[in-house]
Amino acid sequence: MYHHFTGKPDLALAAIRRTAEQMRATAEAVLGGTGSAYARIEAYLLRERDVLRGCPVGRLTMDPDVVASDELRAPVTETLDWLRERLAGIVEEGVAQGEFTAGLDPREIASAIVATVQGGYVLARSSGSPAAFDAAVRGLLALLGACAAAPRTTTS
Repeated sequence: MYHHFTGKPDLALAAIRRTAEQMRATAEAVLGGTGSAYARIEAYLLRERDVLRGCPVGRLTMDPDVVASDELRAPVTETLDWLRERLAGIVEEGVAQGEFTAGLDPREIASAIVATVQGGYVLARSSGSPAAFDAAVRGLLALLGACAAAPRTTTS
């Protein structure tokens, strides 16, 4: 093992990076799909998850060794930043296409999406039931649906 890694911190960093890469790939598979902005966000929120295990990347923020190390924390921060930016781009696309009401701040909406998912994991784990996660997702989707732009009418 030490032939490939200089020590435990190097091994930990490799494991964290691998976990972060897997999370990005899983998210991108859904977010990069076809459909409207709302449909892709909905697909991301409703995708199959092991809710009671929590987010493999978000869980790392509970590890005191990870939080204390800039090097170990960096892939976690980068991954969550990537996710917020990816979601913000989709919301921005939805605003530009008239799907969402103008005036929405895409970065704030993206932060709310990530916070709902991460908080949903915490709620589900604390209650021992995925129902709390599911309720948070349904609530967020209802709010996003309320941000839908009014249907356009054509005048002749």
